[in-house]
Amino acid sequence: MITRLDVPMAVIGEGPVWDVAEQALYWIDILGKQVFRHDPQLHETRQWALPDIVGSMAVRAGGGVIVALGDGVYTLDLESGECALLATSPHLNAEVQLADGKVDRRGRFIVGSSDRGMKEARGKLFALDPGATELRVIDDDIFLANGPCWSPDDATFYHADSIRKTIFAYDYDIATGTLSHRRAFASTEDLGGIPDGATVDTEGHIWSAICEGGKIVRFRPDGSIERIVDFPQKLPGSVMFGGSALDRMFVPTLSPAFLGREADPQDGAMFVIDGLGVTGLPEPRFGA
Repeated sequence: MITRLDVPMAVIGEGPVWDVAEQALYWIDILGKQVFRHDPQLHETRQWALPDIVGSMAVRAGGGVIVALGDGVYTLDLESGECALLATSPHLNAEVQLADGKVDRRGRFIVGSSDRGMKEARGKLFALDPGATELRVIDDDIFLANGPCWSPDDATFYHADSIRKTIFAYDYDIATGTLSHRRAFASTEDLGGIPDGATVDTEGHIWSAICEGGKIVRFRPDGSIERIVDFPQKLPGSVMFGGSALDRMFVPTLSPAFLGREADPQDGAMFVIDGLGVTGLPEPRFGA
């Protein structure tokens, strides 16, 4: 069953994070320059304005959140609403911007960057270790970075280059936060869209939002398709398991209006899928 949540609309809804400790859902509006937090128990939603476009976010172990803005990772104080630069990189410039990111189970933030014009493979993957002030490059040759997530045993990292319509798998060293053996995992060429945000369930299957294709796809660990969930909107942006049992899938969406196309009234809304019969893994907090 797919239902719409009564929360604010977004221009580009992305980056959902369910925080287990707070039992709350966070997500972002990239072009709207917003962070949202929804408390289902209180039926309360808050939002914070950001000074720049935002590619992703994560909850901090020490309080507040971090946000990947165009030129670096910033802390966001949820009381004052103020942002402060935490880490950047000389590889961030006018031609690239930070994009999708998530925290691994050692508390480091893995975040990609994308070519602003989406025409050249200028993007990279970075690791931000707790306590560091510079982003560490762990991969490159990326057009549009999306969908970072890990297998339950932390041995495999998944990441999509949306322009290539390909999800890649890597060997992941959880002790050092380094990647090796990049290989194609799955193509979305025949699914009608690009691989956007993604997550992994407790069985080790990868769920990917197929933006432009109006689908949520569950891939087996060997890259074959286990199921396709037809989605009511054409532009799902990402997926995240949440709820008290981590059995509800939250799906933010994009409005095609930013591309100059006609939008459906529900484009940019947040949806939830119930009854999938699987559960997700708790999202770690950034360790600083």
